[in-house]
Amino acid sequence: MPSPIGTSTPVHPPTEPTGPAVSRRGFVQRLSAASLLGAGWTVVPRRVAAAPTAPAADSNKGRIFKSVKWGMIAIEGPAETTTLDRFRLCKELGYDGMELVSPEGPSAAEVRAASEATGMPVHGLVDMKHWDVRLSSPDPKVRDQGREFFEQSLRDCHAYGGSSVLLVPGNVGGADETHDDVWRRSIEQIRLTLPLASRLGVRVLIENVWNGFCENPDEARDYLDEIDSPWVGAYFDIGNVRKFAPSEEWVRTLGPRIVKLDVKDWGASSGFCKIGDGDVNWPAVRQALAEIGFTGWCTAEVEGGGRERLADIAQRMNKVLALA
Repeated sequence: MPSPIGTSTPVHPPTEPTGPAVSRRGFVQRLSAASLLGAGWTVVPRRVAAAPTAPAADSNKGRIFKSVKWGMIAIEGPAETTTLDRFRLCKELGYDGMELVSPEGPSAAEVRAASEATGMPVHGLVDMKHWDVRLSSPDPKVRDQGREFFEQSLRDCHAYGGSSVLLVPGNVGGADETHDDVWRRSIEQIRLTLPLASRLGVRVLIENVWNGFCENPDEARDYLDEIDSPWVGAYFDIGNVRKFAPSEEWVRTLGPRIVKLDVKDWGASSGFCKIGDGDVNWPAVRQALAEIGFTGWCTAEVEGGGRERLADIAQRMNKVLALA
């Protein structure tokens, strides 16, 4: 199914500079220049030859880390299970960390205790209200409420020790919620959350879903560039885009805007299916990820289940992304 909810120690981006407003591109350029000057280099603007294409890694172990969506984890046995049970199961099956949800997720105390007991970090969470209480709603009161839910997600993520919140910015739904409406309204609301995001050190990551919005890679790139903040990036869903264009083309177009990955598969004849059984060209995706220098978290978003099902998902992720 298309993403209905969109999910090593997490690394936060550096603190945004104080003083006059600075763009995401300007921030990155300043950061690079500062690094060189600190090492005793003189920075001289010049044209440079394009870097050679990076070969796909034989193994992405230690470079790409895997998890599953919180709602995919089913404990077989007693009806009542604890947060710690879920953390332990994922650790036993070889996952590297956890992604949770907000609101209605477990308490921060439970999560911190489970993380400490298992050594499983929480890399981020998903705003569970973004479909029903949309930032693109034609009703300004609903937009305000959606922003409040999202800001709570940022606070919850910080309390859990995570580094990002997954957000679907809206849904193209007719004459009063057009593509232009979703673009304009969601950007307005997202910008209002950025002071909180930067203070907490939590990234706002936009997921591509089947919502009629930015369904080609150039639009998705331009949408992120219009927001133009170091605190906003892409939570790129590899399977969701396959309906529209090869996933590897999206990777190359979005480039370093991609901060995290959702992992699923899709085929023209099979629809959403088990990872590795659809039309996604996984070797080409790995090659594209190597070219943009991607390293970070990937999270499965497929039908979940108990131990056997989650073990199969882990093995499939290992195979298609060379994680073992």
